This record gives sequence, structure tokens and C-alpha cells, in this order.
Amino acid sequence: MIVQRVVLNSRPGKDGNPVAENFRMEEVSLPDNINEGQVQVRTLYLSVDPYMRCRMNEDTGADYITPWQLSQVVDGGGIGVIEESKHTNFTEGDFVTSFYWPWQTKVILDGNSLEKVDPRLVDGHLSYFLGAIGMPGLTSLIGIQEKGYITAGSNQTLVVSGAAGACGSLAGQIGRLLGCSRVVGICGTHEKCVLLTSELGFDAAINYKKGNVAEQLRESCPAGVDVYFDNVGGDISDTVISQMNPNSHIILCGQISQYNRDVPYPPPLPPAVEAIQKERNITRERFLVLNYKDKFEPGILQLSQWFKEGKLKIKETVINGLGNIGAAFQSMMTGGNIGKQIVCISEELSL
Repeated sequence: MIVQRVVLNSRPGKDGNPVAENFRMEEVSLPDNINEGQVQVRTLYLSVDPYMRCRMNEDTGADYITPWQLSQVVDGGGIGVIEESKHTNFTEGDFVTSFYWPWQTKVILDGNSLEKVDPRLVDGHLSYFLGAIGMPGLTSLIGIQEKGYITAGSNQTLVVSGAAGACGSLAGQIGRLLGCSRVVGICGTHEKCVLLTSELGFDAAINYKKGNVAEQLRESCPAGVDVYFDNVGGDISDTVISQMNPNSHIILCGQISQYNRDVPYPPPLPPAVEAIQKERNITRERFLVLNYKDKFEPGILQLSQWFKEGKLKIKETVINGLGNIGAAFQSMMTGGNIGKQIVCISEELSL
């Protein structure tokens, strides 16, 4: 059987911007038969995420993610449907997911590497398992629970950067659900600002490309900032930290503004900002959701419940076709997406 796949065509370099041409689509043959313990699956949806930028380098700079290899198939979060199974846990028609799903239209996988998912948790929107009811949702929920120190009724102000992205769009809503009295988002377009305040329940939104961010932040957060969900790093984060209250907390989710630069993670703060952090006793600890696997199952159930109750609004940007995944990745890295960036490979018509 001939299938299509995407391989890493070239590396952008540690200080380079990734482009669609860093990826290449090609055809490959799948064996006609699968072995015991294996399954053949048809890919439905693939995820593109900011952390993948690190995997484009020869060294990812992190011990928990491996680099992609040149001319080898790329992998990441994926959802698919089983077409043939020789694994005792799976039957034809089961929906499965993996964090290391090859970017192929169909693939033969070890059944032990897969996890079965229940479409009822997402009302049939299977792609949500790659976003709000998956790793980005868990990252937002557990990050706020573990590092935000939110106390309901204490009038805390939460600021979210990258607020219209996969994690940011959820983090603001989750912060509100867990007790923040004021939620302010920072993003890069007027359209995103309107979305945050009109649909996602943010009290205010700041377009960092328009006007003075520090002034807008002071107006939007008159009582200062108590919790900062940081997706971007760089100048925006320096501005937010300078307006944080004593004993406040930074949730280090991501630093997308720094991923195209050869710097350590998390990137060091400028000396003046670091002085503010220490003087005001602001916590800024590295957060890695994979360290909280015991919280995944209850977290998914909580996110699903909020979604079904209409308390958690989910946004996606869906690009169709495996051949467009490189362009989708490039767009995501420059803020072209609203909510989770998803690539639809093959729709499940029975849903």
C-alpha cells in the first residue's frame, strides 16, 4: 500500500525562522501484513505545536524531547481510527491517540504506544483531544493549579500572553473558573482581542502591536498583576513582570518569542527585571506538564465537563491536507492561528 508522509527536509538553524520548505512530502510503501501486537491506523488529525520548533534543531535543549532527523518522518500529537488490529486492546473502528504519531496518511504502529479515546468526552469533535481536551488543556489546567496559587474570592488579576493561542485561550477561561476576579489577555491582532473579550470571557485584551503595552497593562490591571500565564517570554513578559505585585506568581508555559534564538530554557531575564522578580518575591519556576501524569485522567474529565456545560469555549484553526502541514507550522509560529492549530488529514465520516 502506498501512503504519503512528511519528512524533515532541512533545519532552519538554531537562530533561524522555520519555513514550510523545511518539510517535504513523499510517498512510501506500507507492508501488506501487520505483526502481532501491531495495528494499522488511518490518520484523522495531526497537531502542530510551538515546542516542535526545538525538535527542528540537532539538539532540542531538553532531555524529554528528541530531535527530528533529516529525511526521516516527522512525528507529534495525532488522532486516528484503527483499520486492522492484531493487538488485544484494540478493534477495528477504535479511535486512538499518541504523542508520537508519524506524519503519515496511514501508519502501522505498536499498539502499546497508543491510547484509546472516547468520542463522547468531546461530543464527537475528535480533534479536541489534541487541544482543549488533550495536552494543551492539561498544560493550562495543571499549570494554573500547580503554579498559579489562585484562591477564589481573593480578587486576583490574571494576565495571559499569547492569549488567543492553544494554551492561552484556555488558560484565561480556566483562571476565571478557578477563581480569578479579573482576566486580561495579550495578543497580536484586533480580531484576537475582540474574540477574547466577546467570546472567551476576558475582561480586557491588549494588542501588543498597537500602542504602549505598559500603559495599556496599567489601565487594564489597576490593582497590579497577581498571576501571569507566560506563553511568549521576551519584551512582553518583561513588561508584565515589572507590573506584578509582591508574592505573585509566573506560570512558565512557553517562550515562543525565544524559540528561534539559541538561548537556554527558560531564557534568563534581563538584570533589571530579574531584580524586580527577586525584590518582590515573584515565583518563576519551570513547569513541565509531563511531571504530573497522575493528574491527567481527572484533568481530562474536568475539562470535558466544563466543555459540555458550556463553561469552556474551544477554538481551533483547521488546515486541510497533509501537504499543507509545513505551511500550518510556519503560520502557527508567527501567530496565524486562533486557538489550537490542527491539520485535518482524513475526516471520519461516521461521526
